[in-house]
Amino acid sequence: MRTDPLALITVLVTDCGSTTTKAVLFEKKPDGWRQTFRGEAPTTVEEPVADVTVGALNAFTEIEEISGRKFLRYSGHSVEDVPFIVTESDQSKGIDLYLSTSSAGGGLQMIVCGVVKEMSAESAARAALGAGAIVLDTLSADDGREEHEKIERIRHLKPDIVLLTGGIDGGTKSHVIEVAELLLAASPKPRFGETLKLPIIYAGNKEAKNEVSEILKGIAHIESVENIRPTLEEENLKPARDLIHDFFLKHVMSHAPGYGKLLKWTPVPVMPTPGAVGKMIHDFAIRRSLQVVAADIGGATTDVFSVFKNNKGSEFVFNRTVSANLGMSYSIANVLIEAKTAGIKRWLPYEMSDNEIHDRLRNKMIRPTSIPQSIDDLNLEQAVCREALRLSFLHHRKLAVGLSGQRQSRGIADIFTQSTGREELVDLKALDLVIGSGGVLSHAPDRAQALLMMLDAYELEGLTQLAVDSIFMLPHLGVFSTVHPEAAEEILMRDCLINLGHAIAPIYPQKFKDPILAIVKLEGKEIGKVRKDEVTLIRSNSIGSGKVQLSIEPTHKTIDVGVGRGEPNLKEIEIGQVGIVLDGRNRPINFPQDEKERISWQQKIYDNLTLKY
Repeated sequence: MRTDPLALITVLVTDCGSTTTKAVLFEKKPDGWRQTFRGEAPTTVEEPVADVTVGALNAFTEIEEISGRKFLRYSGHSVEDVPFIVTESDQSKGIDLYLSTSSAGGGLQMIVCGVVKEMSAESAARAALGAGAIVLDTLSADDGREEHEKIERIRHLKPDIVLLTGGIDGGTKSHVIEVAELLLAASPKPRFGETLKLPIIYAGNKEAKNEVSEILKGIAHIESVENIRPTLEEENLKPARDLIHDFFLKHVMSHAPGYGKLLKWTPVPVMPTPGAVGKMIHDFAIRRSLQVVAADIGGATTDVFSVFKNNKGSEFVFNRTVSANLGMSYSIANVLIEAKTAGIKRWLPYEMSDNEIHDRLRNKMIRPTSIPQSIDDLNLEQAVCREALRLSFLHHRKLAVGLSGQRQSRGIADIFTQSTGREELVDLKALDLVIGSGGVLSHAPDRAQALLMMLDAYELEGLTQLAVDSIFMLPHLGVFSTVHPEAAEEILMRDCLINLGHAIAPIYPQKFKDPILAIVKLEGKEIGKVRKDEVTLIRSNSIGSGKVQLSIEPTHKTIDVGVGRGEPNLKEIEIGQVGIVLDGRNRPINFPQDEKERISWQQKIYDNLTLKY
């Protein structure tokens, strides 16, 4: 198969998910690269089929049927092991390249181990999450658990890979050696391939490398890379992330049902689905110099990605977290437990009893593939989405911080202020773009619903653009970008991201009395006012399309519209499909205590955005 970007015309890409295998066709047309056809089929990694390629071939067959393009090669009545052809004489047949991502079988599952919970163990978690893993547990010498508890936990989890780190280069070796001895005592077994040794990556103090390898070589396949925390002030995640990808292919994918055959179909390494999404988000943000938050909300988990500048503004920092117990079907009861009934109910524009909410959400959990059948079902599902996103984002913000242990200079003005010494990287006022992915967002009947869900969940501040992934294409584009980054970004902008519009949310003192917070102008002409405690929509059909100059002028020196108190916010924007939402609710959003007042307040928001309830 071809991997030269200039030679590519037709590329087939799959994302083998835990329940569904999604295939898309990318084609180079006279006007550039486009996503043209899409097929889906149930993933077949589990019994009774236990061969992931069967589901992939079913998805390919669907694309063949709707596109009329033949690219499966048969031997008698069965498909050959390498079922992809490109015919030089007939460009209407075959493909040039096949690529894939995967989260089937639960995705890449890891345990990370360190010496200090908020230093080496935290850095190890960031490395694993950035590589696309689900972190089953984070173990450290100071996490408060007894040794026997940790040993029992390691044995029970059966991870795909363990990442072990700890100690700065040249520092003490004893603590990280103790953690290695803990792993030896546990003698964990991998999830796939019971007769194989567990892959362990050592990324700690280089002085302890030989001793750690000697301790673990009997129970594990161990390889070493550069220290994740060579000094207190430095974090070096890339070598560990790269080796995680290599181990994922060699020790996990190759032993999972049917993946050995799938790996032969493609000349490019299969990527973990979250790793591919993260790569696409990271590269897009860097190329366009944007600060971005993206979330992929699924049935069982919610992934949150962010790219923000550090406090010096000198470099972009990428972070990913996965909330493995927050989702819209399999994990919907966990959202209910964490958010409480009141947390979900507050978003509803009508009255619903606690028992009815419980019953509806439990039904969704035991029938995870069902979709809303009434407007009440839809609004309840979207209320749950707000809470799942909100809770996942709070989790993300706790991990997306600067390094613990760094030396920081503090001036006389800091003496009377509390400081954790941790730099929070997520800055909502500096946030340029929010991207939403997942069925509840991408398939919302009205695009304004998707915009409002993200606005409510993240409590956005200042001026922020919002977009959705139209058909879950980010994983496919992420792996395609490893071969042809320009084509991947072209498809991202033309066929994947749907620009919903912008949200304007001023921040103001709690006791502010004036009902008008800011004046909004396009090309110098007033188009609306942000009113205190109101949410209104300026629809795109009333303000045109294309790029325009936006001006947000606060009405008082204490009001911040994203660039500092009293300062006007001037920016060129592109009008989205929905338009511009003016959000006058202060942060955090304060809901009326009286139930009837709260319902009336939500109904007014729905009415202003012309949403049904």
